[in-house]
Amino acid sequence: MSQPLDGITVVALEQAVAAPFATRQLADLGARVIKIERDSGDFARGYDASVKGMASYFVWLNRGKESVVMDLKQPDDFAMLKRIVAEADVLVQNLAPGALDRLGLTAKIAHELNPRLIYVSISGYGEGGDYEKKKAYDLLVQCESGLLSVTGTEDVPAKAGISIADISAGMYAFSGVLTALIQRGKTGLGDNLEVSMLEAMGEWMSQPTYLAKYSGSGPGRTGAQHATIAPYGPFAVLDGSVFLAVQNEREWKRFCGLVLGRPEVATDPRFLSNTLRVENRAELHSIIEGVFARFTLSESIDVLEDAQIASAQLRTMSDFAEHPQLKARNRWRDIDSPVGTLSVLLPPVTSTNMEPVMGAVPSIGQHTESIRREFDL
Repeated sequence: MSQPLDGITVVALEQAVAAPFATRQLADLGARVIKIERDSGDFARGYDASVKGMASYFVWLNRGKESVVMDLKQPDDFAMLKRIVAEADVLVQNLAPGALDRLGLTAKIAHELNPRLIYVSISGYGEGGDYEKKKAYDLLVQCESGLLSVTGTEDVPAKAGISIADISAGMYAFSGVLTALIQRGKTGLGDNLEVSMLEAMGEWMSQPTYLAKYSGSGPGRTGAQHATIAPYGPFAVLDGSVFLAVQNEREWKRFCGLVLGRPEVATDPRFLSNTLRVENRAELHSIIEGVFARFTLSESIDVLEDAQIASAQLRTMSDFAEHPQLKARNRWRDIDSPVGTLSVLLPPVTSTNMEPVMGAVPSIGQHTESIRREFDL
């Protein structure tokens, strides 16, 4: 089956999460991704050993790539890298700020070698300014972008439980490459793209940023409740908690009549609008919890579904791996790896014309000799 990025070669000078996430998605679409690693490998290989001895991070981010070990401080290896770059379509790098420039492969030099090259740099804070060389790990960028000011409880901030700053930067690098490839098809020329983790998070944090900028105060931390919508969040039931969301006045009236069995609550002066419901959240929750205290989790979800009110149960990651909807939609695929067959999730975009490549996870330097034979001077 033809793939959208068949014939596209990507050089990946990458480590950790952000750049590998971008290039793995390119590999899933059929691009050839040549991953350059030091002799000890991408340090994400050592983050954990939970997938039959391999790191869950590395399995997630690096399927479908060719692993080549190089020491770029050695003239022969650096010359081979330049040879690959001269024939490639895309270069993606998230090395330490200025590292590739110091080696002698600036965007300018790369484009002299290959005017059609799309050169992508992912960094913590972007080029220029006092933060340019500041170390930028995911938690730290979550802090700098204000995310921790709006997540957690009123008393205790909490980071997102996944590498959200890395993921957001990787997503924008991925979409940026696709856009640049379309543009190159029109102009014949490559591009120089820059993505910073801080600015990627800035896009995701725009709504609370604008709220703070123009109202004088940002949203507070509200745990699993919504800062500006009520009722929205978890409510205790006999055997746990059910999560629900009421988005508009039509749903609010149905919720009061069909779920609470108290239609008069809908016209209570304290709850006549969403703004009033947020202001009187404690009183509102007391009424809701008084009703839900007699429901089991299953019963609460049933009554919410019958009333067409959005609901969910809190699942663990093990629960999610067994989610019935993933099974019903056949979202798991087997891939190869150095430790045998692994079952992994399909990418979230489903196409009627193509199936993602879902290639093998490479061992360190698995393709070094074949790449040397292909590109060695």
